[in-house]
Amino acid sequence: MKILVVNCGSSSLKYQLIDMEKTEVLASGRCDRIGVKGIENPFVEYKGKDGKKLKKELNLPNHTIAFEEVVKYLLDPKTGAIRNLSEISAIGHRIVHGGPKFTSSILVTDDVMEEYNKSIEYAPLHNPAHLQGINACKKIMPNIPQVLVFDTAFHTTIPKKAALYAIPYEYYEKYAIKRYGAHGTSHKYIAKEAAKMLQRNKEDINIISCHLGNGASIAAIKKGKCIDTTMGLTPLEGLIMGTRSGNLDPAILEFVMKKENLNISEMTTVLNKKSGLLGISELTGDIRDLKELMRNGNKRAELAVDMFTYRVKKYIGAYIAALGHVDAIIFEGGIGEHNPDILSKCVSGLEELGIIFDNSHNDNEQYEGIISMPDSKVKMYIIPTNEELEIAEETMETLK
Repeated sequence: MKILVVNCGSSSLKYQLIDMEKTEVLASGRCDRIGVKGIENPFVEYKGKDGKKLKKELNLPNHTIAFEEVVKYLLDPKTGAIRNLSEISAIGHRIVHGGPKFTSSILVTDDVMEEYNKSIEYAPLHNPAHLQGINACKKIMPNIPQVLVFDTAFHTTIPKKAALYAIPYEYYEKYAIKRYGAHGTSHKYIAKEAAKMLQRNKEDINIISCHLGNGASIAAIKKGKCIDTTMGLTPLEGLIMGTRSGNLDPAILEFVMKKENLNISEMTTVLNKKSGLLGISELTGDIRDLKELMRNGNKRAELAVDMFTYRVKKYIGAYIAALGHVDAIIFEGGIGEHNPDILSKCVSGLEELGIIFDNSHNDNEQYEGIISMPDSKVKMYIIPTNEELEIAEETMETLK
């Protein structure tokens, strides 16, 4: 069975074609700058099983045109991964937010899409882009079943005491305002991989999963189920991120809006695209660039990194309290998988809790495996996440 995994952004499209019998990626790539006019041209990138990358610049006015180009690559007689589209058993879409109705993966039907449209208001920056991808696939590959895999589904086990906000309860009843979380496919995958590392069943362990990247979240996972996570109603709450603010006093919004004469839309843009590491450093939201700036003595870059790692450490401490007992702390995502020196800052000072980091890996940006000292009561690991494989597995299960 071959599953095409699709992850659409507002101006991008990432894809992987996975042979599930061999758990092998047959092809992968991305389309970027879809519908965007600027100095850089839109392009399609394709990588086959042989690892060779092909890239072509061309006009991509919408996601449908982008998908047509992807299909051309997949079917190419010389470099393609398949001979016919009928070889694809299903398409699995990564969906950031399922809203209150979708608590598990689901096959696309007209009724499902009608309900999905209602969930767009819960993730207005992400869900409209996913919709474009779904419609593009339907137009180009109408006979191939599509499955929606929701990032929020893994977090539906969070109990009300952790999920609800202390605002009038009627808002929860009327508008389903609660903590939905994000990165659920990543956290779910990591829970299974951590169990393998510890050589135990996932139902028998408690872990803290730290998905650290441009978007970042932490999940407290008890006996295989999420009991709390840092992101909330939207992916804006929680940790400091590349360009997102994370937690802040909500009164700040009104204060800044009055001072700067901003409307709600403009303030939302500030919080999502101009804050976080970028907002503090005023130069970049990329941790790699911040590290280089720190080496050159930039104090603002140092402050941004200190704030980021402090927030991670604070949540780790909180989730230790929530779980009671922790078997392992796992780091994944772009920052989590390639920056052991940053991770050491995230747990520095937690030695009294039995968390002792092995700093010998700090200069190895490609390290994978255990990063705690032998005498650390809580094991720590870097485990590369594989959201695409998790989405493909969810898609298979839904088809069954």
